[in-house]
Parts: sequence; C-alpha cells; structure tokens
Amino acid sequence: MYLGLDFGTSSVKGVLMDAKQKIVATASSPLKVSRPHPGWSEQNPDHWWKAANAVVASLRKQKPKAIAQVAGIGMSGQQHGATLLDKTGKVLRPCILWNDARSFEECKEILAACPNAMDITGNIPLAGFTAPKLMWVKKHEPKIFAQVSKVLLPKDYIRFRMTGTYGSDMSDASGTYWLDVAKRAWSDTMLAATHMRRDQMPELFEGTDATGQITPALAKAWGMPLRPVVAGGGGDNASAAVGIGAVKDGQALVSIGTSGVLFVSNDRYSPNAAQAVHAFCHAVPGTWHQMGVILSATASMEWLAGLLKTPAPKLTSALGGALTGPSTALFLPYLSGERTPVGDSQIRGAFIGLAHETDAKVMTHAVMDGVAFAFRDCLEALRAAGTDVKRVMAVGGGTHSALWLKIIATVLNVPVDLPVAGDVGGAFGGARMALMAATGADYKKVCTGPKVAKTILPEKKARAAYETAYQNYKKVYPAIKDIKQT
Repeated sequence: MYLGLDFGTSSVKGVLMDAKQKIVATASSPLKVSRPHPGWSEQNPDHWWKAANAVVASLRKQKPKAIAQVAGIGMSGQQHGATLLDKTGKVLRPCILWNDARSFEECKEILAACPNAMDITGNIPLAGFTAPKLMWVKKHEPKIFAQVSKVLLPKDYIRFRMTGTYGSDMSDASGTYWLDVAKRAWSDTMLAATHMRRDQMPELFEGTDATGQITPALAKAWGMPLRPVVAGGGGDNASAAVGIGAVKDGQALVSIGTSGVLFVSNDRYSPNAAQAVHAFCHAVPGTWHQMGVILSATASMEWLAGLLKTPAPKLTSALGGALTGPSTALFLPYLSGERTPVGDSQIRGAFIGLAHETDAKVMTHAVMDGVAFAFRDCLEALRAAGTDVKRVMAVGGGTHSALWLKIIATVLNVPVDLPVAGDVGGAFGGARMALMAATGADYKKVCTGPKVAKTILPEKKARAAYETAYQNYKKVYPAIKDIKQT
C-alpha cells in the first residue's frame, strides 16, 4: 500500500493506493488562509500537520488493515511558501504563501544584485517565489531573519515532522528562485544575492527518491508498523502531472483550479523568462516542465458568485450548454495580480464593456471567457519558448462545467481530454512517487495516463468571434497596467 498526501491551500487531501494503482480510500481535512494585511497570505504550519494527522486518522478508520501495509508515502504541495525554522526546528513565524504579494519590491532588488538571475533560474523573480519573501523578512523582521536556520517549503516541513530529514525535491525547489534549474542544484550565486547560505537550504532529491523513513513514534501513532519510506514528492502541479501521466516530452495538462496552470512536460530545459513562463524541474528524474500560470481561475468565478450571492454552479449552468460566441463583456482575471505572461503582482482585474443591459449571465460568461483568454496567453508564451501543444488533459474543479471546457478548447483551438472519474490529482501523483521510492520502479512504466471519458473539440462556428475577442482582451492589460488603485 502507498499513501499520497496533497498539501493544498484550502485543504490536505489523502489517497490510499494499492500496488496495482487502485485507490482504496480517500480523505481530506480543510485549511484556512490568514490575510492580516491587504496582499498578504499566510498559514500556520502546525495546521498542516494537524490536518495531515486528521487525514491519516480518517484513512485508518476506513481501512485499518491497508494502512498497516503502507510501505511508502509521497507528498504533493503548494509551492513557494516560506516556512522558517530556527536551529531547534521550531517555526519562527506563519508561512508566507505562494499568493502573497508583499515582496514585489524585493524582486527588483534581486535583479539589481544579480543581473544574470534569469539565466540561472530560468524564471523572472516573482513576489510569490520564496527568495524575495526572505529578503522581505530580512528588511522588515530582522530579529526573525537572524534566527533562520532552515527554509522549507510547505510539504517539506511535513517531511521534517515525519522523518527528521531536511529535504526537498527538484520540482518544488525550482520555485524558490535559489535553484540552478538546468543543473538541478542550489545556486550559490542566487543564495548570495538574497543574503542566504547553502546550509539554510534542505538537501535536494528527485521526486522518486527515498528521503527517509517515518519515525518509530509516528509509525506507532499512524498504525504503520513497516515505517514507510517518504518519497521526494513534488510541487503540486508537477505531482498532478505525475498523477495524470504527463511525464513524456510534449504531454500537456490544463488545471482549472483556484489558480490555473497550462503545464507541458519537456525532455530538455526550455526557459522563456521574458514572458513569465515557469521553467522548472519535473518531479521525475532527468525531466523538466514549463508552466504558464494564472493566479485566479475558479477563484474568479467564486469571487463573482460571492458578489452575486449565487453559487458558482448555478451561475454557470444558467448559460446552458450551447456555445455560439463570446460574452459581450470582457473580463481581466487579475484579481490578485498575474504571472504569465505579465509577471505583475500589483495589477488588478477589470470588466470592460458593461452596459445597462449587462446581467449575471453576461458577467458569468465574461469570467469564463477571461480565464480561457488567460490560458491562451499562457499557450502563446509556451509557443514563444518553442513548445507546441497539440492537445491537453483537463483537471480541477472547473472541469465540472462542460461549457467552460468548450470555451477553453475553442480559445486554445486544441482538443481537451477529460479523464474518467477518479482522483488523478496531486495526492495520486504523490502515491505514485511513494510506490517508486519504495520499489525502485521506472516512472515511465508507473506514470501511465488515465482513460479518457470524453474529448471536447473546439467549436468551429465560434472560433472567429473568439479570436477577435481574444485580440481585444490582449489590449486591456497594456492600457491599464499603469493605473494602480491604492
């Protein structure tokens, strides 16, 4: 048996998988985000640990015999979070999360201190990354900064609690801005530019490596007498790709979750930092990936649902299933800034073309279009990096809307495959990495794709109208980027 744990922003999810990769039990435990100031986003790392214990307890209650047979644990985690520990392993402050925007000025300072930073990391510095957060802490919380002995990413803090190992994997480490992504190694140049030291970094592993065993005390508490090994694991998107089987060159997925990701696996390192494409190591050895990232995908729809006091599924279902063309309004989904292609943490969203006759349907349609256009921006940035996407596998909560999938297929002009019902997300990817860490199995054999439930094709009759709307959408950001509301 193998356990996969996914440490997301809103919950911790767990799946129990057998040797034939059949899921035998699932569980989840909710998390809350703290926003003490505008633009800030934090969580207490101890809450992750409590949620992990709750998930394991639930799985153990469901399948006590299966839990007792667990031989490997793999983790997927939200990326970039700065979890700061002192020399005793004590957490020094709440973790600064991936969607925290406070350190945008520090990004400029990194480039000033290291003009070739983008050549080393393959990425532009973004406020969401870990390194600028530490520079912010040094500037604004110097007493805490002086005590920092280790910096861990969210899932890697759980690894430390489980095994005592200070470790991270290549995919998650790629999002710190301290990694030489091409060499798959910490960069002393980047560490020095951000006032950090190599001894403050965790040891690096591939996602399929064994990083240690859980402690005897935890093995007893969790009912796992085999003391399973803990795999290197991966960042959430790389882990989801392992779960969906996107590990070979050119395989792509579109994740329509709180944030949105257009992910492509590469057999080579292929950066395009100028357009905020993330060029990261994959969670499997000798492989990289590119990501176009949008910060508010289903989060945009949830925002509108809250504004209109109507559940999101009711808003989307009111539009029906037919797609004849785009909304009469345009929506820019930059509610918490944007990554690809603009790399602007301070920009905010906008509606364009509102009129007296604009109603909930028009606004809902505009939000769905706007997210699809943001994915198109990601696709164009990937193409500029030399990567062509022929088709994508869709995952995430947004896939529950057939119309949204039709809009995305039409705007991207590629077929969108929908997997059969079942968990193919980060937790399942974690369980697969657990299997590989425990058995040494080849990732090319383990990471097969799921069966396709159906394929959504672009709507030919709406293509021209959507292309015109997308060209209009592209004009919005340049027109408003210097208008910053305080």
